[in-house]
Amino acid sequence: MDSNMKLPIALVVAMGAQLAGGVWWVSQQAATIESLEEAVSQFASKMAVEDSVNLKRDVLENMDYIDGAFAEIEELWEETESLTKTIGAITALQQRMALMENSLKFMNRDHMDMLDPRD
Repeated sequence: MDSNMKLPIALVVAMGAQLAGGVWWVSQQAATIESLEEAVSQFASKMAVEDSVNLKRDVLENMDYIDGAFAEIEELWEETESLTKTIGAITALQQRMALMENSLKFMNRDHMDMLDPRD
């Protein structure tokens, strides 16, 4: 083999240009990846803050909702107690009316013969 291999200058220039282009392309990709990593990091921290704010807002809304529900439950218990008393009073009145109706029925039966003109 000949130790003095001759390469055309155009081939050497083309390979050098390709090598320079490859290095330039790789450095551009590295810069793009680095900027994307920074953007993702910023978005992640922004999302963490937003999640925290949203969570606090949701907790406060749920606390208000639960407080309202407890107030309504308390109102319903008071109404139930009142309704129970009213039903008890109505039942007592119905018992008294039933006694009065029975008394009237016996009184009418006892006095029917006095009103009957056939006797």
